[in-house]
Amino acid sequence: MASEIEFKYANYEGTPPSASTTSFTLTPKTGVDIWRKPPALHVFDAPMLYKSFPISKFQRARVTVSAKWQTLYDQGGMVFIMPQANGTKKWIKTGIEFYKGQPFVSTVSADNWADWSLAETAKEKPEVLTLELERNPEEGTLWIYVVRGDDRLPIREVTWALYDPEGTAECWVGVYVGKPTASAEGVEDLVVSFKDFQLELRD
Repeated sequence: MASEIEFKYANYEGTPPSASTTSFTLTPKTGVDIWRKPPALHVFDAPMLYKSFPISKFQRARVTVSAKWQTLYDQGGMVFIMPQANGTKKWIKTGIEFYKGQPFVSTVSADNWADWSLAETAKEKPEVLTLELERNPEEGTLWIYVVRGDDRLPIREVTWALYDPEGTAECWVGVYVGKPTASAEGVEDLVVSFKDFQLELRD
């Protein structure tokens, strides 16, 4: 069961919470991110808390993220990472990112290089976001949703994320925080809260 898989940290010091924990916080240092851009920029030093298991088992994950977002590119949300045999990683991150003075719903996916898309947050409580990742069982693709009340708004389909022809690939699923830009003097440290983390695996 998903609740029995231990949490692991990446790029973060401390003892991970128990496997059954569903709410936690992460505080990043300045200058950390997950980002990839030609011709040679590869950044993968943002703090993460995740569970690792065969990608063929993934069905759904969900969490609510919130913080006092104040500085350009402050961010936090969910990660879906696919370690490769050659030591590289393909990855997806989706959550809130502070840009042009306001929080946006931000999604980035990276195979060889990364792309980036932004969508508006809710007018009420824009600093809070519930996200869901889910496998489309018919097509074998990964869908990303924003959850608002009883509604799920689809914001991205990643067609290659779950492709595993040999049935041997692993994935990391969890949460992350990033802070590429230094805060102005007097601005509080970024503390990102996550609650109601859910992970559902297939039989």
